[in-house]
Amino acid sequence: MQIKRAMVMAAGKGTRMQPLTDTMPKPMVPFMGRPLIDHVLDRLAAAGIEEVIVNTHHFADVLEAHLTSRHHPRIVLSDERAQLLDTGGGAKHAIALLGDEPIITFNSDSVWAEPEGTNLRDLMAAFEPERMDALLMIADAARTIGFVGRGDFHMDGEGQLTRRKPDETALCMFAGVQIIKPQLFADGPDGPFSTNLIWDRLIGRGTLFGHAMQGTWMHVGSPPDLAAAEAFLHDLGGAAR
Repeated sequence: MQIKRAMVMAAGKGTRMQPLTDTMPKPMVPFMGRPLIDHVLDRLAAAGIEEVIVNTHHFADVLEAHLTSRHHPRIVLSDERAQLLDTGGGAKHAIALLGDEPIITFNSDSVWAEPEGTNLRDLMAAFEPERMDALLMIADAARTIGFVGRGDFHMDGEGQLTRRKPDETALCMFAGVQIIKPQLFADGPDGPFSTNLIWDRLIGRGTLFGHAMQGTWMHVGSPPDLAAAEAFLHDLGGAAR
């Protein structure tokens, strides 16, 4: 299905990205010569997204001033200056802006190289709202640049996701992008909460699915991860695309 609206999670303090985030919001950290959030917005625009909600908190004025230069997709701000609400709480705070149709949520530090195809369009084509409440873009931990820990999920042959046990290693990484039905956030608690709370509920219902992405995902959560991702792309002879 073609999705028209997305939300970019851009309000966090980016603690692991210090000292860069001591003077700017994480979405404004330069990556391959451009702010991280511009890579995100370019991908969304190329996939046909018409409107993007961006939440703001840390150095909100800096991010908002930058976004005034963007005309496509259309930007709508969700102000979290009063309280940082985490991913789930931030989406619930913006619920009136999200509409009733499935949306894409996109972490502002999610970047990847895709030599062929378009992962966002592939994700939309794979989403089946009759049996899926959320569809996560999944990266192969073995082909990820940056910190992967012990992985996030197991995925079966039908794409259904389950959590790895604490003593296990999983090959599936959440790549920072998902399609989700926005009304799910309305059922979350008041105040800050993680989208993980929603996912755990969906796992219990059997309605959390994953879709394997193509190419190489880069987790740029810290300055060393950022440097590793840029070195990888320089070796490829291009930028994240």
